[in-house]
Amino acid sequence: MSVGLPSRGWAGPRAGTFAPRHQSRLARAFAKGGVARSWDWLLFAVTCALTVLGTVLVWAATEPALKQAGLDPHTYLKKSILWAALGFVLMMVTASIDYRRIRRWTPAIYGLSLLLLLAVLAVGQSVNGAKAWIQLPGGFQVEPSEFAKLGLILSAAWLLSRQRSLPGGRPPGNPRDDPSGRPRLRDAALAALAAAPLIILVEREPALGVMLVLVFTLAGLVIVSGIRLYWVLGLLAAVAGGVYAIAKLHLLKGYQLTRLTSFLHPTQDLAGTGYNGLQAKIAVASGGLHGEGLFHGTFTGGNFVPSVQTDFIFTVAGEELGFVGSAAIVVLLAVIIFRAIRAAQIADDMFGMLVAAGVAIWFIFQSFVNIGMTIGIMPITGLPLPFISYGGSAIFADMIAIGLIQSVRRHHKLFA
Repeated sequence: MSVGLPSRGWAGPRAGTFAPRHQSRLARAFAKGGVARSWDWLLFAVTCALTVLGTVLVWAATEPALKQAGLDPHTYLKKSILWAALGFVLMMVTASIDYRRIRRWTPAIYGLSLLLLLAVLAVGQSVNGAKAWIQLPGGFQVEPSEFAKLGLILSAAWLLSRQRSLPGGRPPGNPRDDPSGRPRLRDAALAALAAAPLIILVEREPALGVMLVLVFTLAGLVIVSGIRLYWVLGLLAAVAGGVYAIAKLHLLKGYQLTRLTSFLHPTQDLAGTGYNGLQAKIAVASGGLHGEGLFHGTFTGGNFVPSVQTDFIFTVAGEELGFVGSAAIVVLLAVIIFRAIRAAQIADDMFGMLVAAGVAIWFIFQSFVNIGMTIGIMPITGLPLPFISYGGSAIFADMIAIGLIQSVRRHHKLFA
């Protein structure tokens, strides 16, 4: 009679041994398909860093004069913190909305941009010869031309992307459509016609710098959209003809002409039209490699440089933070631009690509002009430095633009 022996084989796992572990909310957020994984955290961090740096520079630029006048030296600091906080909310709200839904809202956004520009010409407040601000209760102001940049980008992207969606395109619905899905000349013409009222109304304020941003951004979007080369050459010829016509017909205001002549001949009138540019260059050069330290700027703190918290904020960085601090600002701006370009590269459709590319073009041109006029390689046009210069409308528009970039990236199918 055989005696049964206990089995030495594996009886199987104990109940609950391989049960799935409970993941924390943070782990689930960064897991594949998680909400946090779709965000561009580098873009987010750099945007926050630039905004904080800009707030500190505005504080350093305004504190000496306010203290000397017996006023609250933290006035601009408090307002800058408020603008930054509200701008951060606008960025997060915009980023949370699918940009395809924003595309459906584009006609309404464009119409609102037009209404605000018309309102500023009707009831706006004139400052330094420009009727560019709408006065609000509580001492606050709105500058509609800053939001016109967003209206132009969205409307141009909407009109230029009607032919196809990326990638692959769609078959043409009209025999005259380009089989490759390129925008037609009619699409580019419609984009230019839609941008024309925005550009004209901004010019009427007048705001030459913003007008140049709108023109340059529109031209860049038409080129990036993939329009045929001979149409691009025609567009460049039209722009050149427009510049020539403006010069011959004397359409520029007197102070705008003096800014251009002082740029071309900087030593001709150093006590007059060339004064601003001269003082800006001296302030930047005096900072050396490491700067004189925050709140210790002789030129920027001594009221030698005009509009130091807005148009000439880069002089504060140059004098008080030196070449190292100025270079850091340029690098951070370059990171934002490259992240916008990256978002354009991975966009799921033509509209998303053009929106991200339009923001990149806007930031490239405006940053180059602002820094360039500070160091004397561009004429003075009154453009703020993105994320750095003081101004509620400017920081709101900049933050909404970052939200648009995040929206294009977040709703890319790889992260869906």
